[in-house]
Amino acid sequence: MCRRAYNANSNDSRPHHIAPLLPVANPRPHPASAPCAPHDIGMLYSHHHGWLYGWLRGRLGNAADAADLAQDTFARLLGTRDLAGVREPRAYLTTVAKGLMINWYRRRALELAYLEALAALPEPQAPSPEQRAIVLETLYEIDAMLDALPGRARRAFLLSQLDGMKYEDIAAHLQVSLATVKRYMQQAFRQCLEAMG
Repeated sequence: MCRRAYNANSNDSRPHHIAPLLPVANPRPHPASAPCAPHDIGMLYSHHHGWLYGWLRGRLGNAADAADLAQDTFARLLGTRDLAGVREPRAYLTTVAKGLMINWYRRRALELAYLEALAALPEPQAPSPEQRAIVLETLYEIDAMLDALPGRARRAFLLSQLDGMKYEDIAAHLQVSLATVKRYMQQAFRQCLEAMG
């Protein structure tokens, strides 16, 4: 972009319409819309962390959880290779943060359900704090494994493992073939093995 340079106070007697064309640097884009490059993660953080924290705090109503999720959002970006293609950083950050919030809410729901089940147990049967932590971590891993499965494969796995249904009954219930149920179960068991490491 060029503009005509003209200084009314100069001794240049030429009219401004014939003044020489001078290159003008493109104005720096606003940080909210500036594209990012992988080496700009620090700049992205400095320009948008405060905004993201405020956005999360407004949704979560809790400063500590908002700070944790804001940090998790930027930590997730550290492993992203294609930041150079990001044209709207705040929209991108919002999308990443929403995904993390969904996981956060699911973990909270699992934890609350587990704690409610524990509260219903008689005192001698209640697990120790260490056992609780192990069970919660296992629940999180199972939840993540199930979430990675397609919907019907997840449903087939739960019907088999939690409800004790036979494959033939699952096929009838889901209105699919027996071979399809077997394929779903293979997917689920493969996912379990991968989750176990």
